[in-house]
Amino acid sequence: MMFPVTFSPSEPDAIEEWVRQNRLAINIALKETGAVLIRGLGMRDPDDFNRFVAAVGLPAFSYKESLSNAVRVNYSERVFTANEAPPEVEIYLHHEMAQTPVSPSVLFFCCISAAEHGGATPVCRSDQLFEAFKLSHPKWTAQLLAKGLRYVTRMPAVSDESSGQGRSWYSTLDVSGRHEAEQKLALMGYTFTWQSNDRLETLSPALPGVVDLSNGGQSFYHQLIAAYRGWPGVRENPTSGVMFGDRTEIPVKLLESLSAMAEDYTTDLQWVDGEIAIVNNKMIMHGRRPYSGDRKRQVLVSMAP
Repeated sequence: MMFPVTFSPSEPDAIEEWVRQNRLAINIALKETGAVLIRGLGMRDPDDFNRFVAAVGLPAFSYKESLSNAVRVNYSERVFTANEAPPEVEIYLHHEMAQTPVSPSVLFFCCISAAEHGGATPVCRSDQLFEAFKLSHPKWTAQLLAKGLRYVTRMPAVSDESSGQGRSWYSTLDVSGRHEAEQKLALMGYTFTWQSNDRLETLSPALPGVVDLSNGGQSFYHQLIAAYRGWPGVRENPTSGVMFGDRTEIPVKLLESLSAMAEDYTTDLQWVDGEIAIVNNKMIMHGRRPYSGDRKRQVLVSMAP
């Protein structure tokens, strides 16, 4: 199959009927290649996108109930904006919420308004990257499989929209105060430290760096590239953001090699107004290229468990 698999509907107003007729083909494509691009349905606003996602029939994975530390704007239980980080900030390749114990399996993206310059969504075949990395670095791959990964997250008391990771701990944990936050973190296996200015630093439980796929293969599943290339301080000190599950340091050379190799398995989705992309989050990493121009980029997101 081509990557991504592309559908071009001929009846832009028949959203629900088109989904009904093509749901099986979409599911097959997501299982085999991990990404689908749909051109021609003419999505105009969040309501159109909400209709499309609802027609697919998967349960909602709401932003409010997630542990995503990205700042977003909600339009409905199902639909919200993509990461609200400033246009000049690149969001590097990652599996959505792989740094948390609960993450979505399917992601929906909808371009309401494409950026004037830039703003593509890169998508990377993590399953193919895993196979190539395993051949080049068998010892590091064995460590990732055996040990898993832990992630450090720092959350402010007040959401910071200038940061790609600026969601407050009140919002991220959906709590009203410190005691409730501590209880929730403990139940999920996190350790935590309170910092100055009411900031919170957490260390996740050990999470998998590789997952089994429904097609019988395996895939990377992590935030290593995003952490190394984009999280503050991690390039200089990797353990400030991520480490092996046994709390030992990940070699910088592993992170550099992984980041470089990922480019060979990455395709940029160059958005056109009204397009939809569906991504198998267990198989595909995604990101966001920087953008500029007077035209506001508006890409909406929905998730399913």
